[in-house]
Amino acid sequence: MPDYLDDLRLAHALADAADAATTARFQALDLKVETKPDMTPVSEADKAAEELIRARLQHARPEDAVLGEEYGVEGTGPRRWVVDPIDGTKNYVRGVPVWATLIALMEEGEDGFQPVVGVVSAPALGRRWWAAKGHGAFAGRDLASGLPIRVSRVGRLADASFAYSSLSGWEEQGRLDGFLDLGRQVWRTRAYGDFWPYMMVAEGSVDICAEPELSLWDMAANAIIVTEAGGTFTGLDGRPGPHSGNAAASNGLLHEELLGHLGPRR
Repeated sequence: MPDYLDDLRLAHALADAADAATTARFQALDLKVETKPDMTPVSEADKAAEELIRARLQHARPEDAVLGEEYGVEGTGPRRWVVDPIDGTKNYVRGVPVWATLIALMEEGEDGFQPVVGVVSAPALGRRWWAAKGHGAFAGRDLASGLPIRVSRVGRLADASFAYSSLSGWEEQGRLDGFLDLGRQVWRTRAYGDFWPYMMVAEGSVDICAEPELSLWDMAANAIIVTEAGGTFTGLDGRPGPHSGNAAASNGLLHEELLGHLGPRR
């Protein structure tokens, strides 16, 4: 089995470059922000970071395909880099430090494309998380200083911390009743939002999290980090991996109960 460590080192270098670009424009008074057709914001920093990552991948891995939030897919083949230049753009443009660059490498196999490398870098928080298939998950400021991370061992919903992004999406999909019922049964709920709940699941500080509507670039890096930390990452339909258009992540022990509340539409 490939060890993917060269790809992981490259992903860190890409994250370093993106961090420099995004932090340079964070809280800039002249930051340019546009509204995309789906009514979500995109800043000049989103575009610049993705352009930078694409250029470096073209030099370092010219045979690999790239899929990014801002510029779509380029190239074909059994390996595909998936990039969200700024996950949490709404936070970024308002000066909230909860945002990150998400970089994943996906490789084609018997079950289609699955993530084998993931880096989530949140420079405004001073944190970074990463994983490579078969090598575990880590957190720290950089590759040299990383420490292993592991999901929690909480086995009862009554003791669990549940993280999410917002209520509106659950309501729009007819899943709000299940969401609220789950919230009543757990020990604690918090709306941290975006990438952070998944990283907290991987670290063991949160036990379950879910979102009702996502794109592949929102999930690919998170999925490999959660699973390499010993957790479970599926869609709300229970399908393993980041392909369902939504996500449920847990320490594994609570996953069936999580899906039992949020999987079926109510």
